[in-house]
Amino acid sequence: MKKCFKFSLVAFLLALIMALTSCQDEEPFVETIDEEQTLSFDSTALELLKETVSNDGSYDNLVDGASCFDIQFPYSVVLNDAKLTIASMSGLQVLEEALDAIDGDASSMDIVFPITVTLADYTEETINSKGDLEKIASGCIEGGNDADIECVDLVYPTTVFTYNANFQQMTSVTVNHDMELRRFFAGLADTDLVSFDFPVVFQYADSSEVTVNTNGELANLLKSAKEACDEDDDNDYNDDDFTLEQLNSVLVQCPWSFVQVQQKSIDQSEQYNNYTFSFEEEGKVVAYGSNGYAIEGEWSTTVVDYRVVLELKFEDDANFNNTWKVYEIKEGKIKMFVGEDSMVLEKDCEYQPTICTAESIQTKLSTCTWKIADEKGEFFEDLIIEFSEQRMFVYAANGETVDEGAWTVEENILVFRGLSGNLENYIGEWQVLECGQEYLKIKRKEEVVVLSKVCN
Repeated sequence: MKKCFKFSLVAFLLALIMALTSCQDEEPFVETIDEEQTLSFDSTALELLKETVSNDGSYDNLVDGASCFDIQFPYSVVLNDAKLTIASMSGLQVLEEALDAIDGDASSMDIVFPITVTLADYTEETINSKGDLEKIASGCIEGGNDADIECVDLVYPTTVFTYNANFQQMTSVTVNHDMELRRFFAGLADTDLVSFDFPVVFQYADSSEVTVNTNGELANLLKSAKEACDEDDDNDYNDDDFTLEQLNSVLVQCPWSFVQVQQKSIDQSEQYNNYTFSFEEEGKVVAYGSNGYAIEGEWSTTVVDYRVVLELKFEDDANFNNTWKVYEIKEGKIKMFVGEDSMVLEKDCEYQPTICTAESIQTKLSTCTWKIADEKGEFFEDLIIEFSEQRMFVYAANGETVDEGAWTVEENILVFRGLSGNLENYIGEWQVLECGQEYLKIKRKEEVVVLSKVCN
């Protein structure tokens, strides 16, 4: 009886082992795994996704000067001996306005320690001194290369699967937040494989959404997003987040008047007080000045070194020809700089330019006589010109006729012909830059001439 029982027990255990082995073989096991559905630990798509869900520490750069971590609210700073408590994002806005209101060279700001910072992977660390803060900040890579893609966000919830090196499914996790997914990635082993429950949805800053169905689509989307906008990852606290598409949309909404111009750090705002840019969608820009001044140029935008830039090209005026780094587009203003030069433009939807038409130019010139001079009011000879029925008569100071020819005007181009005396060198086409009540400013290549009305 005992032998029979022992035999039955052995048979039962053997059967159980075989059953377990059979069950193990029937666990999810894939001999060939689809690379378009599964990511290795060091794949490009997975690395980009880690950057997408990393903690963005750039929003408080005006305080800590580093983009790879942020300071947890609340904390305090001392600005020019005044203590300010920063308890929320609105507190940072108050601090920024306070910094804007004072001379940057005269401002002094210190953080009140200790503080707690949150790193890119959402781990927390207590900082007790300025030296400790500088030490951790030295590990950040500024200028857009930090571990964070800000221009697109993953739409939650989403489900992630992991597999071991034998392609056996290990876990299935549903995540609801960037922090959960980033911490999930931190726990992966080098040999782990990851798969998403496709399709996965991403949302851009303008609230539009895109759906991806494979790892290839995922990688392409995140690569494009990494280059799509200014990530605000430098230490310029005025450098606010926006996309290239947002800048393009804002530029063509209305004309933009100049409110501040600095050239080589010298304030030239008064000189350009009446200047206005009008951007058109097909890449054309018109620069208007006072009294009908207008020149056409080209504009384009792109992303350079993770910063949105505006390129301006004018053949007839090189003052604004440059690749301008745009750092703010809000509250009806566009702020940009390049080197020591900077511009602030303000939206002016009511602007109506003064146009120097052929009719208005002809009417002006046919009234009274005109003195010719350069921009300094000087000329090689004191001459007076009479424009009469398409004829030009040039007189010296004593009233003697020293030259005569013909003139025509089409649109804003004034043409001198047939001159053979004192003004022979002025034959040709002249662009009318300004048509004021008492003067006309005309230009040919680099030469500028001013015609001033003389009615006596």
